[in-house]
Amino acid sequence: MLNIYRNMFKVPDLRGKILFTLAIFGVYRLGATIPVPGIDLEAVQAFQEQQQAGGIYGLLNLFSGGALEQFSVFSLGIIPYITASIMMQLLTVVIPKLQALQDEGEAGRKVITQWTRYTTVVLALIQSTGFTYLFHVGRFTNGIDLVPNYTPGRVALIVLTMTAGTAFVMWLGEQISQRGIGNGMSLLIFVSILSQFPFVFGQIWGQTAAVGLFLRFVVIILVFMVVIVTIIYVDQGQRRIPVSFAKRVRGRRVMGGQNTYIPLKVNTAGVIPVIFATSMLLFPSLIVTAIPSDAAFVQALYRWVDQNLGGGGQISWWYVVLLFSLIIFFTYFYNAIQFDPARQAEMLQRQGGFIPGVRPGRQTASFLSRILNRITLPGSVFLAVIAVLPALAGLLWNIPISFSGVSILIVVGVALETMKQIESQLTMRNYEGFLT
Repeated sequence: MLNIYRNMFKVPDLRGKILFTLAIFGVYRLGATIPVPGIDLEAVQAFQEQQQAGGIYGLLNLFSGGALEQFSVFSLGIIPYITASIMMQLLTVVIPKLQALQDEGEAGRKVITQWTRYTTVVLALIQSTGFTYLFHVGRFTNGIDLVPNYTPGRVALIVLTMTAGTAFVMWLGEQISQRGIGNGMSLLIFVSILSQFPFVFGQIWGQTAAVGLFLRFVVIILVFMVVIVTIIYVDQGQRRIPVSFAKRVRGRRVMGGQNTYIPLKVNTAGVIPVIFATSMLLFPSLIVTAIPSDAAFVQALYRWVDQNLGGGGQISWWYVVLLFSLIIFFTYFYNAIQFDPARQAEMLQRQGGFIPGVRPGRQTASFLSRILNRITLPGSVFLAVIAVLPALAGLLWNIPISFSGVSILIVVGVALETMKQIESQLTMRNYEGFLT
């Protein structure tokens, strides 16, 4: 293993990419500690001293790398960009013009990327305005007003600063993708989540081992390690559908005739269904929390949502069941969008390819659809189980755990993809890599 790390820094090009990526990480983590101008720093300090993990706030704070609890210029992190990317991805399927742009190649993808940036800025403006109001009324801060001087000028300053911070984070991610190693946006989320793990496990230690429940803490750590190994194992699993190409003779040249396969991963959708499902459950809590009303009905609705949909510090059975069901639904939904059996069958037929034992055309599309449905079920159940495990632990043992299954999936998934990229760089230069 030490030789692998030495090899990584022997290659000048790879060494430069790794060092550049690490430098961007440093800038990103530094920005997470710089507070937004116009807030009450003493109130922020008081809130941090009594803040507890769990619920919406704990999850959002985890994804921002702790920047949200410090009300920093990077408070929103990469969340607006993720939301914008998902929106554009869905709209590409629904709107033919966007689909045509995507099919144009690099030029079309640049246009879609530019629209994604604009959408990110708009979402950042909306989200920063909402969080500023919530921090003022004290809904997320245990009644502590972080913005006591709530004037239009002060609010505009805070909103513009947070929006500019989001735009800068988006730029940092793009710089990693272009000049560093790995996917920039994914790596920034990876760093954000990873930076909070010591704090999260410290809280779990304080609520278990420190009060005489050491065995419970050991069980949590063991389950955490088993989950990581399971994610790695399932991530590599795929169903390979054999494909053959007919021989074609052009003059004296014989073309085609080779055999290949279509790889269908067990977890084709990745973590997208979990993000969709989590966002769906967070949305009602954010909306109800932001309603400025003292009416009895609104307050009753707020309490129910706060107690049952993950808004409060403790997860409920409602949350677990709904999250599990939504993940399975969105896995099927996203796979149907990402992999079109009819289109795949048409492409195979045009290229002269066929699946042995299956007639080209409609029967091939039906065969691919049947296989996809079979492997989607275990993949969706796997995602759902991983996602609800921390919530179940918190529910059964009365421990507010702020990291979710999606955070574990993201950390392991991004680490694997980055290792594969480094592996390919080393293999091209005849060096031994992580996976060889």
